[in-house]
Amino acid sequence: MSDGRIGTIDEASDEADAGHLVVDTGPWIFGQKVLLPAGTVDRVDHQEHVVYVDRTRQQIKDAPPFDPVSADQEYRERVGAYYADSYLPPPGAIPRVI
Repeated sequence: MSDGRIGTIDEASDEADAGHLVVDTGPWIFGQKVLLPAGTVDRVDHQEHVVYVDRTRQQIKDAPPFDPVSADQEYRERVGAYYADSYLPPPGAIPRVI
């Protein structure tokens, strides 16, 4: 997490084209769970048993709500698009050439 702890990993998927983490947020978002695409993982600290993601708490809180019953391919694509959009520069931003 880029700005604080969000919860504990409840489950993970390593299916082809469907890698994700389900995180139990505990009391932070009233005990809800959130789905994070595997691409949001920034790094893993194996000694401390901590997974860091490249999203803010607010981005995760604003993500489409997780519903394990309807967590189908369409839902995973919608969540993936939500997080992918956060990589885009804000409207009117001048692209930086490196």
